Amino acid sequence: MPRPETPSEQTPEPSTGAAAAAGPGPDAAPGDGERAGRKALPPGQYVPRGWPVLHYGPVPKFRPKEWDFRVFGATATGGQYRWTWDEFDGFPRASAVADFHCVTKFTIPDNHWEGVPGTAIVELAPPDPDVTHVMVWAEYGYSANIRMSDFLADGTMFATHRDGERLPADHGFPIRLVVPHLYAWKSVKWVRAVEYMVKDRRGFWEERGYHNVADPWHEQRYSYQEDETDSPPL
Repeated sequence: MPRPETPSEQTPEPSTGAAAAAGPGPDAAPGDGERAGRKALPPGQYVPRGWPVLHYGPVPKFRPKEWDFRVFGATATGGQYRWTWDEFDGFPRASAVADFHCVTKFTIPDNHWEGVPGTAIVELAPPDPDVTHVMVWAEYGYSANIRMSDFLADGTMFATHRDGERLPADHGFPIRLVVPHLYAWKSVKWVRAVEYMVKDRRGFWEERGYHNVADPWHEQRYSYQEDETDSPPL
């Protein structure tokens, strides 16, 4: 299972599916002047060279004829929704430019993401009015929970492309969730399903000591920092 892309990219940036976080590695060390002239970064973050790959376990193989995307849980109809790869790849698309903040403390600025926005998913598969959170499920049973408000926020999407190119396999191909305003372990790689929830429940890394919300601007890295009124029990 993944470790966050840190909690990392999936250790604390949990990668979807089997990805998790390893340390940033030698290429992640900040160089002289890397902060100079850049827009503000969240506390404790730096800009690395390249885009570090953080996960453990094998990268799943993509089999388009077998792949599907499901929405289940507290839907408005009480039923489940399922789409093939060809159907999903034809959904309404959006694009956004946003930074990518790993809990292991690196930030990749100004990524141009393209994919299917969270708002499109709730239009295609309406949730029950009582839904407050979603659990995003990936290959190998990996999961991450986010608030419905985060799922519907501008820029949140199931990304298929970054900077004009299809995502590489080790960064989540064919799709990864991107929630740019949260630490990247919430941006699950290799997504396969969304579960609507009327009560919050912790995902993979959240059960293992990472913060339930994961706001990088408040450095919400670990569960001991949580407000008791805002988080489900460990």
